[in-house]
Amino acid sequence: MPHAHAAMAPDAAAASSSRPAPEQWLMGAEAFERRMPHHSGIRALWETKWRFPCTKSVYPFHDGALEDFEPIFLDLIARRVDDGTSAEYTLAFIPAARTLERRGDEAASRGQKEEASRLYLRAACVLRIARFPYLSGFPRASDPIKWEAWELQKSIYLKAGSSWSPSPLREVRIPHTFAQGRDRDAIPAYVRVPPPPSGKDKDKGKEKNKENEEEEEEEEKEKCPAVILLTGLDGYRPDNTTRCDEFLARGWAAVVLEIPGTADCPADPADPGSPDRLLDSVLAWMRSDGRFDAARVLCWGLSSGGYYAARAAHTHRGFLRGAVAHGAGTHHFFGRGWLGRADGHEYPFRLTPALAAKHGYGEDVEAYLEGAQCKFSLLETGVLQMPSTRLLLVNGTQDGLMPIEDSMLLFEYGSPKEARFFTGALHMGYPMANSSVYPWMEQVMASGK
Repeated sequence: MPHAHAAMAPDAAAASSSRPAPEQWLMGAEAFERRMPHHSGIRALWETKWRFPCTKSVYPFHDGALEDFEPIFLDLIARRVDDGTSAEYTLAFIPAARTLERRGDEAASRGQKEEASRLYLRAACVLRIARFPYLSGFPRASDPIKWEAWELQKSIYLKAGSSWSPSPLREVRIPHTFAQGRDRDAIPAYVRVPPPPSGKDKDKGKEKNKENEEEEEEEEKEKCPAVILLTGLDGYRPDNTTRCDEFLARGWAAVVLEIPGTADCPADPADPGSPDRLLDSVLAWMRSDGRFDAARVLCWGLSSGGYYAARAAHTHRGFLRGAVAHGAGTHHFFGRGWLGRADGHEYPFRLTPALAAKHGYGEDVEAYLEGAQCKFSLLETGVLQMPSTRLLLVNGTQDGLMPIEDSMLLFEYGSPKEARFFTGALHMGYPMANSSVYPWMEQVMASGK
């Protein structure tokens, strides 16, 4: 069954809900106007922004290791490869990834599954940075060289995930039964399901009549709660190992999807209604699959995915117990007043070309700046006036990618919302944010809503 409520058409809503950019952004004029130093080239990117998180194996270097990256970046610096969109940049990472993959294969052949998994994950992390800053396969690969790195990342990541007992990683092609227009017919998803509760399903059926055994065992299976994880502009399905482990530790399944205009997502990025159809198809598949408790499904959207989680909280409120819009851009984020300075903020490379391509404008950044807000804003299109399921808004107050105003705006419309904002923190409110998200999710999963 498709979602019950659609957003208003942009031109029907614009007259009543248009809202200009504030005269002063909450992040402060100095921060808003400033061009961060990492935009000066590859040396500055590595030394002022990326080397430190790499030493800690945190975003975007989670699953990775400094020893893998330092030689690559020193080589890029020596050769003055400053353009992250260039083939030279991407190709510099491939040999290290191949070496790690080979070492993983050798460990696997010796039966050392955990060591093999660690090496495969390190290889996948190297390839994540290789395919930065953005990638899409709709309507065709946006960059053939980066697409090769993406395909290699997925194949190596699946090598790691196939050994994760008792909840191995499975890639599923969900039928896109609600596809329309240019949407493609299958939704690639990563799925991990927790094992049955301890002690269940043991020594069952010994005295059962054989012809009734399968039917009775099926009835006794316990369906599990699930989290639909919507990824971001540059972080995709293979980039969420720890987050999925956290779900599984709580007895929740993980269903991980890319968002329109990125990686393997089949939804038409130029159609504002395509994410609704995407979620219709995913939820229909989850109901028919038999493993998931349809009454306990949460949606968590990360960064650019936060927009889609906020949207889903309204459009699919009857199918979701709750949603987390984490680092979401909902209205001002699509406006020229904000985007005119966002290229100089904390994104590692230029932001607006990636956003234009992601939303179906191709290389026409000016057309994106001119038309995106009317077309995609949740305010302009009437989504925010709709009631919603429980919705948690999370971000840092100094976010230079998605303004904190875009989360605060939601308190003025529709159903009451919940939030946790982190003073002084940048995009997503890291590293503190997850400590607030998981307890909220636990409470919502356990509640009647």
